Amino acid sequence: MADIVLDNVSRSFRRDGKEFLALDRVSFVCREHEFVAVVGPSGCGKTTCMRMAAGLEFPSSGSVKVGGKTVTKPGPDRAVVFQQFALFPWKTVQDNIRFGLRSLGVPGDEAAERVAGSLKLMNLEGYETAYPHQLSGGMQQRVAIARAYVLNPDVLLMDEPFGALDAQTRTVMQEELLRVGRANPRTVMFITHAVEEAVYLADRVVVMTRRPGAIKEIIDIKPVREAENWQRHERIEDVMDLESFVHLRTRIWRLLREQHDPGDH
Repeated sequence: MADIVLDNVSRSFRRDGKEFLALDRVSFVCREHEFVAVVGPSGCGKTTCMRMAAGLEFPSSGSVKVGGKTVTKPGPDRAVVFQQFALFPWKTVQDNIRFGLRSLGVPGDEAAERVAGSLKLMNLEGYETAYPHQLSGGMQQRVAIARAYVLNPDVLLMDEPFGALDAQTRTVMQEELLRVGRANPRTVMFITHAVEEAVYLADRVVVMTRRPGAIKEIIDIKPVREAENWQRHERIEDVMDLESFVHLRTRIWRLLREQHDPGDH
């Protein structure tokens, strides 16, 4: 099972000689092949949840498990896509995608086949020999996602992957991610500030409180999406006009507004 389980997780940090609580007894599950978006106010610990699933940080108490095993370090079963594309500027597109396969010792013929598959998956054919500086932000993020998929991970961990893109490119990439996810289902934890993005992409949305981050509510999107057959619409703007979509977006936004501190203005 490629599920992600956060069980009663708390996380404390020490800063300037003082300890503060970032996460407070957080529990939720990303089931196998489920897309779970996590939203919440800035500083609520969304990214910390993802980094713990990746094995980049660890809980102060509670447990984080992936596939039934406690996470103790990063592993090839989990691929991470960050907001900043984190590509090697001196490597071509195909060499950036191939990099992780080399570290895993994948043989040359198999690596070439998998790279070609990822290039096709992300509509990057024809850009194999391009360098990152020659690509738009959207194209660079396609490369980053292709680099994640080429590892054939059980789990994708995505930390605001479209946050650095302009609005139009972001919309196109949301549609692309939905297309790729349907063709190649993975267990996904997706961190975002954008409510519309969460509702459009996710099967469930985890809404967190302001710091110390806790679970405010978990909203089940999938039954509504299937009942209303959102998939019949090819473009995101058509889905966003649906009454069911507007209702879910408003519901989640109201939960987030409750966490807003007037002093943040």
